[in-house]
Amino acid sequence: MRYLFLIFLIISCSYEKYESSDQPPVAGECANGVSTYIINGEDVQFECNDYDLIGYVSLEQMDAESGNDCWGWTDPVTGKEYALMGLDNGTGIIDISDPFNPNYLGKIPTSTLSSTWRDIKVYKDHAFVVSEAAGHGMQIFDLSKVRDVIETQEFQSDFVYEGYGHSHNIAINTQTGVAYTAGTGTSRSPRGIHAVDITNPLSPNLLIEYPEFGYTHDAQVVIYNGPDQDHVGKELYFGSNEDRVVIVDISDKTTPVLIGSFFYDHQYTHQAWLTEDHSFLLMGDELDEIDNSGALINKTRTIIIDLQNLDEPIRHFDYISDTDAIDHNGYVKGSKFYLASYTSGMRVIDILNIGQKSISEVGYFDTYPLDTHDHGLVNSNMRWGDPGGHDGDKGQNSPFFNGAWSVYPYFQSKNIIISDINSGLFIVRKSGE
Repeated sequence: MRYLFLIFLIISCSYEKYESSDQPPVAGECANGVSTYIINGEDVQFECNDYDLIGYVSLEQMDAESGNDCWGWTDPVTGKEYALMGLDNGTGIIDISDPFNPNYLGKIPTSTLSSTWRDIKVYKDHAFVVSEAAGHGMQIFDLSKVRDVIETQEFQSDFVYEGYGHSHNIAINTQTGVAYTAGTGTSRSPRGIHAVDITNPLSPNLLIEYPEFGYTHDAQVVIYNGPDQDHVGKELYFGSNEDRVVIVDISDKTTPVLIGSFFYDHQYTHQAWLTEDHSFLLMGDELDEIDNSGALINKTRTIIIDLQNLDEPIRHFDYISDTDAIDHNGYVKGSKFYLASYTSGMRVIDILNIGQKSISEVGYFDTYPLDTHDHGLVNSNMRWGDPGGHDGDKGQNSPFFNGAWSVYPYFQSKNIIISDINSGLFIVRKSGE
């Protein structure tokens, strides 16, 4: 009986939920508006407000030239947290369960060619990776395979879905188990809504390809539970479609129905995210801060869309930041909007009073130190990012497409990851938490 108890104890401990370290940040603590962190033996200073840098993985460590998207995964067995970072040559996997000592485990190499653009989402403990690389398809990787990995290695996709060649982005409705790949085809010849059943992650099945509503650059798909009672319970597709936002009822995969469209003084409708009550949509236009020459002329703008009536979405107000930067990907968690804002890094905006048209920045961490205090670039000899054209020409090589590409604020630990095009992966946490 004693030996049986010992065996039970050993097995129980091996699957005990992992609790991250309570070690307070030291090297990257935000003090007097600056976080100082040692990188390659040198002190590097990052502008900050109420967010500390607690961990960092460089592009060099990940054997990559540039970074792009990021997402997160929490192992349901061990409770460990992992960062998934898009790279020019693949997808990096980093164990950040000890955020002060992140462990780069390796990468899933790109299916075909290197590319500036890569996007990752997670469903049922599998990573789904798409890219603008020609012939790339959608890589699917079983993340449970990294559970016992300690040393760096190369991972191989478990399956590659080849229902298209390239894709700019991917959205997954985890409530229905459907992946929506955005940016298949081209603006002139879009393949539109491309919905894939991934309830069995390694046996994806195409449900519909529907080009009638145009090219989608990015999307969010939810079971709607907002104020418009006519549409509660429906699966709705909010597509950022270059010059508009489209709201599509995708409940019946054989017949998508356009509910409403939102038009504005567009430049390039890039990405949008719902508030948790589905009452508002926070939308970013990727080109409205620059002119045709690529020069920065406007402050960072987020357009707030009122969704009280989905058939007629209206402009609620524009939030104009104090930063001189282009906004990229933004995500809502609770009453905060976490925005990756290129050369101004991650900006944290309190949206509690969004209904009263009163939102404000409450913190930030600027991952791009090569600029002035107003976030205008000083050194322009850097790689540039994602202006939306996918052919290397959109934005005319403007240097303002550098810095923070994306942010993932959904870890239970409250650690936040930021993917930076030029530097790598940053792990930050609100000061004092």
